[in-house]
Amino acid sequence: MLDVLIIGGGPIGMACGIEAKKAKLSYKIIEKGALVNSLYNYPVNMTFFSSSEKLEIGNVPFMSVNNRPTRNESLEYFRRVQQRWDLNIHLFEKVEKVIKKEDETFIIQTSKDTYQAKNIVIATGFYDRPHLLNVPGEDLAKVKHYYDDPHFYINQKVAVIGASNSAIDAALETYRKGADVTLIIREKEVSHRVKYWVRPDIINRIEEGSIKAYYQSEVEKITLRNIIINTPQGKKELENDWVLAMTGYEPDFELLKSVGIHLQDDGLKTPQYDSETQESNVKGIFLAGVICGGLRTNTWFIENSRIHANQIMGTIKGEKLQV
Repeated sequence: MLDVLIIGGGPIGMACGIEAKKAKLSYKIIEKGALVNSLYNYPVNMTFFSSSEKLEIGNVPFMSVNNRPTRNESLEYFRRVQQRWDLNIHLFEKVEKVIKKEDETFIIQTSKDTYQAKNIVIATGFYDRPHLLNVPGEDLAKVKHYYDDPHFYINQKVAVIGASNSAIDAALETYRKGADVTLIIREKEVSHRVKYWVRPDIINRIEEGSIKAYYQSEVEKITLRNIIINTPQGKKELENDWVLAMTGYEPDFELLKSVGIHLQDDGLKTPQYDSETQESNVKGIFLAGVICGGLRTNTWFIENSRIHANQIMGTIKGEKLQV
């Protein structure tokens, strides 16, 4: 019987494992993909908004070439953290079912094994479930909700949907590799949440005509050769090879609901939990990281949710742990 089973092997799940180990609690981390799987699936050229020290966990220094680390530097850092703390983490193992027993302990069935635990921490992030456009043609192979490497789009006509960091990075990088890029933005301007050193770049590229942009516009239909959009000037049909739908992602709400966690009727599906202990409305199930924000995935980051690990393990142990 484990003291705690942690679902999610990202930075916050790892932080929870570190705090469990410091508290001498028996634990396992279950991750359905690779170590820090969400970060692994980030674009290859991505640079974090946060500085290196704000991403640190487990008192392991994060040294990067520049103040803001790259994706590859972060992967190497969290690999070193895992080695430094010798974390008990099972990779490529998916949690399939959680059953609460009468004695208020839990049975956790995964794709590889079955575990019993007194407590569960859900730290699954949000990057695995994209917001869908829900338009005809979205199931075509040319439509991608994840962007990886700009080289793939050389000499291609690319429509990028969205106005936040992921969309703007994709637009600029593919443009600089020779793609013919069109931005489709539902709002009236590029989001002010875009990294401050990137936003002027995309605005200048749009103003000079290097990248085309349609504001206050939405996709109506996608075909093999075209994309049809509704704009303030009317419907437009654009020749198109690839669609990068950078429309955001959302947590695994089905997992939360399946274990009995209430989602608030606030339009944001905010899960119910105690902000001091991180315990949900289900006794013994705790929430950590970005999943606490529901659809507000820009509320919690590594830098401001690292403390969740301390709060949770302190509650389980019955004492306040040192940060």
